Amino acid sequence: MRIRAKTVILSLLGLLVVVILAGITAVGWQVELGPKARAVTDRKFEPTPARLARGKYLVEGPATCFHCHSEPDLKSQEPWANLTKKGAEWHLPIEELGKVYSRNITSDPETGIGAWTDDEIARAIQEGISKDGTALFPIMPYPYFAKLDDEDLASIVVFIRSLPAVKNQVPVRNLPFPLEHIVKTIPKPITTPQPSHPASTPADRGKYLVTIASCAECHTPADQGQPLPGMEFAGGGLFKDPGQGGKEVFSMNITPDASGIAHYDEALLMNTLRTGQVSGRMLNHIMPFNSFKNITDGDISDIFAYLKTLKPVKHRISNTDPPTPCPLCKQTHGLGELNKK
Repeated sequence: MRIRAKTVILSLLGLLVVVILAGITAVGWQVELGPKARAVTDRKFEPTPARLARGKYLVEGPATCFHCHSEPDLKSQEPWANLTKKGAEWHLPIEELGKVYSRNITSDPETGIGAWTDDEIARAIQEGISKDGTALFPIMPYPYFAKLDDEDLASIVVFIRSLPAVKNQVPVRNLPFPLEHIVKTIPKPITTPQPSHPASTPADRGKYLVTIASCAECHTPADQGQPLPGMEFAGGGLFKDPGQGGKEVFSMNITPDASGIAHYDEALLMNTLRTGQVSGRMLNHIMPFNSFKNITDGDISDIFAYLKTLKPVKHRISNTDPPTPCPLCKQTHGLGELNKK
């Protein structure tokens, strides 16, 4: 009996190992072995005045880096208006995912990235790999920053290196199982040069800016973290406003449908991004208009040209009307009952 019991136990353990191995194979060995990461190189980016200016524009404008990498004053009517510790970190308000913190991206050598090489910074921005080889949590939009061309990437690195050092030790993140393992499967190494982005038409230039601004990520509804097919830019991204006790807020439809921004002209878009207001109504500060107001008129014109090319999607959304079930995005939001499949 003891021999049989031992045999049965060994058989069950063997079966368990097979199941675990099959599961790991299905989602990728990175779950256990760590993320795919290329070896860093010795490349350096010369800190020219042109790169410093371009990097400042991208970081403080379309890339909205300080919107996540700085602690806002949530008691203020303008939480991101006067940041005292730019780039020092923020405990991101996504408690349902555990404790997630943006990194200290100032030049402090001990708690920031002052001791990182240029390529280590570049790899983190575009590929989601930290200096120590761990995977960054993908609320850092590195899948979108992967589209940065080489010169813009160099400019961002040059500017970030110029940030005054702020000594601020960022706590270690704490994600619920199995998220800590899943994030290891997301990074993808970039091993080929990224040439200059398409810029022959206003829509081409606008698409590039909309991509690095991660507009699709915020303005597309998702199901279990996966964007819903056919709902790109149609609104319904769910956020919890930390300034209003975690109140649920949904992003708006920005496709050229009547339920979206078909009524917008270029001047209205420019005013919205400059002021954070639409017809006198203040947008929620989760929308990073404190950064977008720094985008030039010419770039906003290009962004508008690209948004006009999007597929119109009928998806009514309101953050002021009573929430009702929406059959399109499978969420409950204002005007949801008016949406039909």
